Amino acid sequence: MSIRALTHLRVALGACVLGAACNGTTSYLDATGTPGHEEAVLGTWLTGVACAVVVLVCIAILAAVARHRDAPTEPAERREIRSGLSWIYVGISATIVVLLATFAGTMVTLNAATHPSKVPSLTMDVTGHQWWWEVRYSEAAHPGLGFVTANEVHLPVGIPVRVRLHAADVIHSFWLPQIAGKTDVIPGQTNEMWVEARRPGTSQGRCAEYCGLEHAFMTMPVTAESPAQFNQWASARRADALRPAESDAQNGAVIFARTCGACHAVAGSKALGRVGPDLTHFASRPYIGAGVLENTSVNLARWITDAPGLKEGARMPKISLDSAQLRSVVAYLETLR
Repeated sequence: MSIRALTHLRVALGACVLGAACNGTTSYLDATGTPGHEEAVLGTWLTGVACAVVVLVCIAILAAVARHRDAPTEPAERREIRSGLSWIYVGISATIVVLLATFAGTMVTLNAATHPSKVPSLTMDVTGHQWWWEVRYSEAAHPGLGFVTANEVHLPVGIPVRVRLHAADVIHSFWLPQIAGKTDVIPGQTNEMWVEARRPGTSQGRCAEYCGLEHAFMTMPVTAESPAQFNQWASARRADALRPAESDAQNGAVIFARTCGACHAVAGSKALGRVGPDLTHFASRPYIGAGVLENTSVNLARWITDAPGLKEGARMPKISLDSAQLRSVVAYLETLR
């Protein structure tokens, strides 16, 4: 490999590393959640410690070289023994100090990130599927709630949220980079974590464990909002889907229940499926297929007719509809807000 090609390769690898560390709204360095903030501070602090260690090692090497030059008359064997012993003592002492400091900082952060300041008053049950997220707000844990959505998370600012994680098929990993660290989602086991948004804003959640062909398209928008806005959103999600007023959408509701209702559910309709995502308020979601496409009428028609072609490996089959039927189903789904 030529020097020029090697230089280009190094530049590309460096860009990939920087891109992975600071990926827009998914950057854990821009922490907007309490656990995420604690972890970001620890990461910054450990980076500083590592840089300080490198600087001290460089200074020690330069000092040893200078010291060696300043004592030319001392016997070489004695000088090497004395210098070696002194640097062993210095190295052991510095190593112990660094390890104790990093251990203390890590334990403090671990304690802060795993124990909320108050008992969470809200619980989310999150289930990972290939390749989408089912999010259920538990009514038992928070009176007045009790609804299910998919591929979206809303958090009330300043309120800790208990998260119970389940897997429907393989191992996933639930990660809200700006809010909290990742936690594995394992079949047959319920893992728990907690999250708390510190300020309003939007970010992107994702699966952080390779879980199959479409692992990259297992994302979800995360919205942190005031408690009043969250309660308004939750009230809307608890409500049944409105009956469409237009005849085209009404016809689409009939076609949808007959064709898609075995897999998808729409509260207040005859669609009661539990295999795929709940679509009760589908039209309010920004994306289709857990991040594959923006939620537009054109993209929705493409998804219905050929989901596996847009998201290879998706378990939703191709749906055979003529143009009039497809138009009616799209019209109906666009009323589900």
